Amino acid sequence: MHWFVSALITGAVAFSATNIDDIVFLTIFFSQTPHRWHVVIGQYLGFTALVVVSVIGFFGGQVLSHEWLRLFGIAPIAIGIKKLFAQRGDHIQRASTGPLDVATVTFVNGADNIGIYAPLFAISNAPRVMVLVAVLYVLLAAWCVAGYLIHRQRAVAYTLQRWGHWIMPVVLIALGIYILLN
Repeated sequence: MHWFVSALITGAVAFSATNIDDIVFLTIFFSQTPHRWHVVIGQYLGFTALVVVSVIGFFGGQVLSHEWLRLFGIAPIAIGIKKLFAQRGDHIQRASTGPLDVATVTFVNGADNIGIYAPLFAISNAPRVMVLVAVLYVLLAAWCVAGYLIHRQRAVAYTLQRWGHWIMPVVLIALGIYILLN
């Protein structure tokens, strides 16, 4: 039962670390369309593509030694450090609101998702991967609701846009350290 609780917590931390920047995109998309389901479907399509690519990391974990797999923790640390020192000049120039447009933005913005999920899956067994994936999808639904609600609260949206670039790198670095130590 300990592994289950650990997987729930790890999944929640991994999701939070990799999707804090995505809330900005969700907020923008929700604010630009009366068809909220376009945003939700697009988010799930793009996220599913990220999970499918990341599951390949699970299969790699069945072949490689776990001693070597811990080194994959370097990826989220590197991503976190890069984001910590990156310029905050990346903006969506043209925000489309169709499901495929949302899916594309979700996938293109998901390099950090793959960088975190693939090594996390690689150091996990099949039951743990199933729990991790379930947690990711449940939290994705919550994220869609949050994005919808945030677009209605300008002050909160402004705060996330202003401080999200500091929060995400810290969480990514912490997750990378967790992967290295486990």
